[in-house]
Amino acid sequence: MIIKKFVAKTEEEATRAAKSEMGEGVVVMNVRTVKPGGFFGFFKSAQVEVTAAIEEVSDKPASGVKPASLPSYRSTEKKHTMSLEKEGGTSGNEEKKDDVMSDLDLSIVRDAARKIDEGESGDPGKDSSKAISEKLDSIHSLIEKQIKGEQGETSEGDEEGKEKNGESDEISRFLSLISDTLKDNEVEEKYVNSIVEEARQLRKPGVSIDYMLSGIYQRLILKFGEAATIEKNASEPEAVFFLGPTGVGKTTTIAKIASRLVVQDKKRIALVTTDTYRVKAAEQLRTYADILNVPFRIVYVEEDMKSALSEFKNFDFVLVDTAGHSPKNDEQIVNQKQFIDLTKEVMKINVYLVLSVTTKYRDLKNIADTYSRFTDYRLIFTKLDETTTLGNMLNLKLHTKADVSYVTNGQDVPDDMEVFDAQKTVRVLLGGKTSD
Repeated sequence: MIIKKFVAKTEEEATRAAKSEMGEGVVVMNVRTVKPGGFFGFFKSAQVEVTAAIEEVSDKPASGVKPASLPSYRSTEKKHTMSLEKEGGTSGNEEKKDDVMSDLDLSIVRDAARKIDEGESGDPGKDSSKAISEKLDSIHSLIEKQIKGEQGETSEGDEEGKEKNGESDEISRFLSLISDTLKDNEVEEKYVNSIVEEARQLRKPGVSIDYMLSGIYQRLILKFGEAATIEKNASEPEAVFFLGPTGVGKTTTIAKIASRLVVQDKKRIALVTTDTYRVKAAEQLRTYADILNVPFRIVYVEEDMKSALSEFKNFDFVLVDTAGHSPKNDEQIVNQKQFIDLTKEVMKINVYLVLSVTTKYRDLKNIADTYSRFTDYRLIFTKLDETTTLGNMLNLKLHTKADVSYVTNGQDVPDDMEVFDAQKTVRVLLGGKTSD
């Protein structure tokens, strides 16, 4: 990736200069106002600096690269948007510290871009340089404010304060800020301590805060890993089960995924429900099936499941909704296991555990452990629009080691769903903005 800065009177002029030199495919990574320095700079007008990037030409695509998001649900024509019944009512610079901080975002971009090119980041695609520049702006502001504020409280002659446990005051305050921010996001303390300790290992003579922040950012992204989405890689049909407690939005989530598969991916799908406890849930899924013009079946017993699987053996996907229940309800757990085991004999399966990010972590862990006893699964987190803390996503990912696949942030079908984006989530966990 090639990254360059262009300065002009306006953003438009800087962007035109970037496109003229680098080509029309250039991506604007960051825009900021630059004020001339020095005494005479006071009399000069501010200018606009545009940081632009473009991928270097390569004969081979980066290996292991997957899209960072869906082809865009919101790009789907409005006629495909369905707002139906809500489910169950639930919806270094070394000269001055100020220069270090003001150039933090760009230095992170350069360092990350270098690591990406050298294959150190573990994720050579996904426009990582752009993402790092954009997503760390607000974190940079937090660190700058915190460090500058606390510098005023420290006496210049306080030699004892210059070193704490082998760390400079600045590094110590930085690590403390990271720790507090993660805890405010409800990340479990044991995981916070581990992350801070990993960051401390990055410290070497001459290493700046921007490098450490970049390291933390990338390590958290690697902890989450890539999203594991529903992809058809073989000619055989695939059954996809959706498990989870009551009220987390399983049925609506299935409708969103079904819409993507039918409208965007042009796949043949069928919808099946084993939730015979709530008539409303079955009727809701039937409504979605009618809108998408796909077959729908209600399964009561194992023979019904065998019949449905036989009927849909030439389809691409069979999406199976299940009854939500308490993790203490052993009878329903056994029933779900029987349906999954039966399906395994007939076709390939994938299982997704749907959980609300607003649920207490202790309860989430209990639910996840219950399902882990009889099946492997991937994770889908719902109700991101109902919380400002995303620590549970990291907590459960580290606890279960399961792949995170999708997130939902509302009830609208199919708009309010995205493929899980680790960079976006890590930005929030480190105190960044919740929206792009």
